[in-house]
This record gives sequence, structure tokens and C-alpha cells, in this order.
Amino acid sequence: MTPISDDDTLAPSWRQRPRPVGFEIAYRLEGDTLVVDSTRKVDRVRLSAVEQVRFTYAPSNISSKGFKTQLRLSDGKSITFGNLSWRSLTDMERDDAGYHAFVSALAAAIAQASPRARFVAGKPQPLWVALALVSGLSLLMLAFFTGRGLLQGQYSTALLGLLLAAASYWQVKPMVVLNRPRNLATGEVPDDLVPGRAG
Repeated sequence: MTPISDDDTLAPSWRQRPRPVGFEIAYRLEGDTLVVDSTRKVDRVRLSAVEQVRFTYAPSNISSKGFKTQLRLSDGKSITFGNLSWRSLTDMERDDAGYHAFVSALAAAIAQASPRARFVAGKPQPLWVALALVSGLSLLMLAFFTGRGLLQGQYSTALLGLLLAAASYWQVKPMVVLNRPRNLATGEVPDDLVPGRAG
């Protein structure tokens, strides 16, 4: 999953296996073109066609350190890749430094090829509001469950509710906080959603 190139002098590249079963996808930056090699086919995407770049926090089932970058193109299609790569059905690999280096180079190239492209962070506003509301209601329900257990003297039930609330808060908080929608400057790469910046 580390940055790849047949020659170290070539443009930045990145490999990722986005699913436990399936092909590895290679991304290579060639000037103002992004080459996407999915083994079965090779697509060449002009960076001038990028209308929006979105960075999100996207944990997987077995890792809470998942992040994604999505490019939305003028033809309505999108390209999405992340910092996690599946090695097997139960094992994932991370290379945050390589991911950050590639995304930074890609963002700079997009800013040059498509100056009007929007750079945004987090989920779209309606999705984020829904996520925040559902998360808040879930925590309130667990708090009510815990409080009711305490009032009725069912301390084991209250303890269970407290443990569930703590675990939920630990998982839900970064989903809501990191995915808060915000606009970025053209070419900006947010460190909280693209980890691994050197130095």
C-alpha cells in the first residue's frame, strides 16, 4: 500500500486494496492526469475535470483510523481512495505518511489544473446533521437507560449502560467532530483528515 513507482524519479503513486476480496488499485499522477489502474482496466482522468475534492473520516469495521479522499468529476463520476488497504479478510495495512504525501501532491496538481475546484472537509451538511442528531439521541437513550437502572437499584444494568455509553462516545465523537462540514482553501490538505504529514 506504500507509494509506488517503477522508478523513484516518477510522479507520486499510491496502491490500495479497498476491499478484503478484490483487486489492488494503483493511482499514479502524471502531470495533469491521474492514472487509475484497477488491473482489469486503466483509466486516465484529466485533473481539469475535477470539480470537488472531499476529505472524510471513514473508519472500517476493524480499524478506527480510516480516512478517505474523494474526487468528484464534471461528468458526475467520482474516484475515492483511502489510507487503509486490506491484506487479508482480517488484516489491514496503514501507511499514513505515504498517503499524505500522495494526497498532497494530488491536491496541488488539482489546484493548478482546476483552480475552480472546491476543496471541502467532512460529510455533506444534511448527512452530518443527521449523523449528529442520531448520535446525540443514542447517547441520550443510553444515559436514560443508565439513570433508570440507578433509580431502580439495578446497579449491574446501570453499569452496563455506563460501559455502553462510554464505548459509544469513544466511537461516535470522532465521527461527528472530524466529519464536521467545512470549506477549505484551494489545494488545502487538512491534517486531521489526511494523517501522516512529515515533521
